[in-house]
Amino acid sequence: MPHAIAKVGDTVVADTDSYEVVEGNIYFPPSSITKSYFTPTDTTTFCPWKGNASYYTIAVDGKELKDAAWYYPEVKEKAKNIEGYVAFYKTKVDITSE
Repeated sequence: MPHAIAKVGDTVVADTDSYEVVEGNIYFPPSSITKSYFTPTDTTTFCPWKGNASYYTIAVDGKELKDAAWYYPEVKEKAKNIEGYVAFYKTKVDITSE
């Protein structure tokens, strides 16, 4: 069974046995993130085939990682499988998958 973990240092911020991979990024279901580490930001970006992305800053042990995670609250038809799912910048968060 596939398994993925997102960590900041030694702290697990997301953990799941069910995820989606799109364009080399692992998208975690919203239920798999530890919401207490995540704060929504005003940052948005646009993807022509997915739609508008929103961002989270992740705060762990006094360290803030601005816009370290993103998600698509509403997606275009071809990206329905990742609507609401959360992905992470690999340069800011350690991701492992099996």
